Amino acid sequence: MDDPALPPAVVRQAIAWMLTLREQGYARTLLEQCACWRDAHPSHELAWQRVTGLGQELDLSTLPGPPVAWRALEPARARLHRRQALKVLAGVALVGSAGWLTRDLDTLSDWRSDYVSALGERRRFTLPDGSVLQLDTCSAVNLAFDTQQRSLELVHGQLMLSCDPERADQRPVRIQTQQAWVQSLNGRFVVRQHAQATSVSVLEGQAAIHEVRTAGTLVMAQAGQSYRLDGQGIHRLGALPLQADAWAQGLIVTRGMRLQDFLAEVGRYRRGYLGCSAAVADWRLSGVYRLEDTDQLLAILPQSLPVRLERRTRWWVRVERAG
Repeated sequence: MDDPALPPAVVRQAIAWMLTLREQGYARTLLEQCACWRDAHPSHELAWQRVTGLGQELDLSTLPGPPVAWRALEPARARLHRRQALKVLAGVALVGSAGWLTRDLDTLSDWRSDYVSALGERRRFTLPDGSVLQLDTCSAVNLAFDTQQRSLELVHGQLMLSCDPERADQRPVRIQTQQAWVQSLNGRFVVRQHAQATSVSVLEGQAAIHEVRTAGTLVMAQAGQSYRLDGQGIHRLGALPLQADAWAQGLIVTRGMRLQDFLAEVGRYRRGYLGCSAAVADWRLSGVYRLEDTDQLLAILPQSLPVRLERRTRWWVRVERAG
C-alpha cells in the first residue's frame, strides 16, 4: 500500500528544517521553532519523520549544491511510487546547502522575523513608538516602522498590541494578516491568524478591519467587539468562550467552552498529542487555568468534569469519560 501522500511543499519544508538544524548546530531557538512547525499540522510531523528517516540513510557531508536540481523533482514524483518519490525529493533537495534552502523557503521565515516566540512561550516587546507588543505561543511578527508607515505583519500565531496614545505623531498602526489588515490610532486589541481566517478582538479604543484583496473597510470595531474574517466574509462574534487577552497573563479563561476546543487551545502550548473521545468532546467547561504547567493544568480537569486522563507517554494524553 502507498504511504499517505504529502504535499511537495511540506516535504521541502521538512528538508529545509533538517538541513538548517544541522548547519546551525541545533540551537535551542531553532529547535523550538522547528517544534512549532511540526506541531502546526499532522502532515508536518509525518513529513519530518519521513525526511529525517531518509536523512539517516544519506551521507549529507558529501552533498554539494546547485538549486537547479529542484527541476528534476516533478517528473520524478509523477513517475514513482510515493515512497520512492519522497526519496527522489529528498535526494534532489539535499544537493542544495541549508543556506540556499533558508533563502528559498518561506517556512523558515520564523527565525528571520523581527519578533518571534517559541512553543509555550509568551513574549513582550516595546516598539520604537512606545507601543507594547505581546506575542502568544508560536508566533512571528515582522516590523516596518519608518517615516512613511507604522506597520506590523503577523506571519502566524497571535499578538496583542497596546498603542501608545501619547506618541508625538498621529500615524495609525497597521497589522496585516493573510486575510485582513487592522488599523488603529490608539487602543488595545488582539489579532490571531488561524489556518484559514483572522480573528480580531478590540479591548480598548477602536480599530478598522479591512479585507486584504479589496483593501476596503469592512467594519469599524469598537471596544468589546470581536470579528472573524474568512473566505466567506466578515462575521461579528458573540460572547466568546475564551477570554481573548487572558493568555497575555499566562491564563486560559473559559466560559462554557467545549472540552474539545479547550484541549485544542491547551495543545498550542505543549508538544505531542492532546485530544479527547467523542463521548466528552461537547461537554462544557468554565474556569481559570494557568498555562505555566500544562501537565498540572490537565491533572486538575477531573475536578471540573467527570473525566479521566489516559497517558501513553508524557506527550500523548487523551481525555476520556470517567468510570
